[in-house]
Amino acid sequence: MAIDYHSRLNQFISAASDKNTGLIIITDPVNIFYFTGFYADPHERYMSLIIGSAGESYLFVPALDRDAAAEKAKVDHIIPISDEEDPFDILGQHLGASVHTIGVEMNVMTVAHQNGIQSIYNEAAFVDIQSEINALRVYKSREEVEGLKKAVALIEKVLDKGLETVERGMTEADLVAEFEYLMKKYGASGPSFSTMVLSGEKAALPHGKPDDTKLEDGDFLLIDFGVITYDRYCSDITRTFVIGEADEKQKEIYDIVRRSTQAGVDAVKAGVPLKEFDIAARNVIEEAGYGEYFNNRVGHGLGIEVHEAPSIHHLNEDIAKPGMVFTIEPGIYIPGYGGVRIEEEVYINEDGKAEVLTNYPRDLREISL
Repeated sequence: MAIDYHSRLNQFISAASDKNTGLIIITDPVNIFYFTGFYADPHERYMSLIIGSAGESYLFVPALDRDAAAEKAKVDHIIPISDEEDPFDILGQHLGASVHTIGVEMNVMTVAHQNGIQSIYNEAAFVDIQSEINALRVYKSREEVEGLKKAVALIEKVLDKGLETVERGMTEADLVAEFEYLMKKYGASGPSFSTMVLSGEKAALPHGKPDDTKLEDGDFLLIDFGVITYDRYCSDITRTFVIGEADEKQKEIYDIVRRSTQAGVDAVKAGVPLKEFDIAARNVIEEAGYGEYFNNRVGHGLGIEVHEAPSIHHLNEDIAKPGMVFTIEPGIYIPGYGGVRIEEEVYINEDGKAEVLTNYPRDLREISL
């Protein structure tokens, strides 16, 4: 996949120019990947992408990642830091001159990192550059969308094959294990977030944790999961099933959520406030009398992370624009009974219209034990 990382970095430098920074320091490994093409988890070691006032880029990496960075990273300089070295001594040796303003991701930078930088530049002020990064990452190119589609195709294959393993006596945790084995088998780097398999009353927990609860006839079975590919693109899909034969109340609730998801998807287009997508989906549930059981936003952006901008909620006045990718995932969650969520990924294409990236059927499906 041909991504022009130099162009991305130059766009960012231009967008952040009004901050008048002498240095920009990026430490989130995902943001470093976005701008350089190189991803690593440094664990407790030091890693940062630093951009000087002249636009020159420096990637400081743990010494053990030097060769991998040299192969992947599109930067001007790669500086390894060995375990026994003080990273801020190394930064000071390479960055030199005095700096008055430093741009950082304020929701990422630790106090320890800030103290280390101030040991080099003790009079520098810090400004936040996270919004400028988000403003770039929120818009996906067609190449990126193709990467997202691959992640969708993979997770939908996992869902299909994984459901074939469901049998009597199986627990939620057992099914999680089957799904995550299949993710690897079919070529994923791993899950894009902790796989959720929730049955019975636990399906009413939007972010519940799978455990040794057994799958039983008559239960809802809510599955919310995704993969991250080796190209670092994420998928996120939710489908809800009924184990055995669905009763009339289950069918009613399921149909309301299905119609709510469709209403949210149908509302998606460029040029309108993002809140309209949430409101369209929410109205279906409220008009059916279940509004009190849907108490979260209807969706979130995704790309090289499973949760990123934009946030699709009923107060977001930001205008929808081509290039945005996000989920539409309304639900009804009734404590002590169970819940239903149906989630789609939607892309606003170059014509300002919605393209649904997910393909898995939304019709109610009953699973036999």
